[in-house]
Amino acid sequence: MAKVTRDDVARLAGTSTAVVSYVINNGPRPVAPATRERVLAAIKELGYRPDRVAQAMASRRTDLIGLIIPDARQPFFGEMAHAVEQAASERGKMVLVGNTDYVGEREVHYLRAFLGMRVSGLILVSHALNDLAAAEIDAWDARVVLLHERPEAIDDVAVVTDDLGGAQLAVRHLLEHGYEYVACMGGTAETPAVGDPVSDHVEGWRRAMDEAGLPTEGRLFEAPYNRYDAYRVALELLSGPNRPPAVFCSTDDQAIGLLRAARELRIDVPGELGVAGFDDIKEAALTDPPLTTIASDRSAMARAAVDLVLDDGLRVAGSRRERLKVFPSRLVVRRSCGCV
Repeated sequence: MAKVTRDDVARLAGTSTAVVSYVINNGPRPVAPATRERVLAAIKELGYRPDRVAQAMASRRTDLIGLIIPDARQPFFGEMAHAVEQAASERGKMVLVGNTDYVGEREVHYLRAFLGMRVSGLILVSHALNDLAAAEIDAWDARVVLLHERPEAIDDVAVVTDDLGGAQLAVRHLLEHGYEYVACMGGTAETPAVGDPVSDHVEGWRRAMDEAGLPTEGRLFEAPYNRYDAYRVALELLSGPNRPPAVFCSTDDQAIGLLRAARELRIDVPGELGVAGFDDIKEAALTDPPLTTIASDRSAMARAAVDLVLDDGLRVAGSRRERLKVFPSRLVVRRSCGCV
C-alpha cells in the first residue's frame, strides 16, 4: 500500500498543501472552519500521519518544549509541570521534562540534551543557574523563559509570582490574629540570596515583622523545602524551650511537615500554634487543620510561559523590568491560622 502524502490530503480536501500544513501545525496562518473540517476529514479518511522527523529536519525545530524543574516529586513542581503540559498541548506541542534534583551538573545535562533535540524552546525552573548552564544557553542562542525563579546568571524573560508581597500578606494575617510574633521557616544555606522565591518569602516576612515593630533576630530557621526534612527541623523547633507562637513556612510542603510534627507533639493548631504556608498546593486544603496559604494562578503562569517561549518576538531587547511578567499573590484563608 502506497504511503499517504500531504498532496493526497490536499487533493481529497480540495485545497492546497500549504493549507493542510496550517491545519496540522495550528498555524502560522488561520484556516476557515469549514476548510479545516474538510482537511481533518480527509486526514481521517486517508489515515494520514505527518512525518514529524522530516518536519523537524526541514524546520530545524521540533514540536517539543523542554521543561527543566528541580524535583517533580514535590507537589508544587508536579502541579506546575502539569499546567505547562496542558498549555503546551493547547498550542500543539509536547513537553519533555527533566528533573535536576537541585544539582547544577544535571541542569547542564538536560540543557544540552534538550537543545540538541532542537526543542522549540526551553522553560526553565532553575534553583541557582550556574555560569556553565548560562554559557550553554548563550551558545545555542536558545529561546528560554524562566518560570517561578529568576536567577541572575541569565537575563531572559521570566514569569513569576509576587513572592515578596505574598509573604507579607501571610505574615500580616497571622499577626492580626494576635500572635506575639511570627517565626519563619526559610530555605537552606544553599538558597540563592537573589532571584529565588524562598529568599523573597523570607524578605517579605522580615518586612511584615518590621512593619509591626517586631524583631526578627533568632526567629528565622533554615529548613529544606520538602516536608520530610522540614518535619525533622520542626520537631526540634517545636520541642525546644523557645517554641514560637506562630510560624510562616516558605513552602506548603514545609508547612505540611511542621503540622505533622505539631500533631506528634500534641500541640494544638491553631490554638497553641498558628501556621501559614506558601504555594496553595492541592493538599493544603486537606491537611489537619486545613492550611492557610498564599496562592497564585499557576495555570495562567504556565500559559504565559508557553506563549512567550513560542513567540517569535521573545528575544526582542528590553529592560529587565519589561521582561519580567509578575502574577499577583492572594491569601487563601483556612483554619491553621486561627480563622474558623
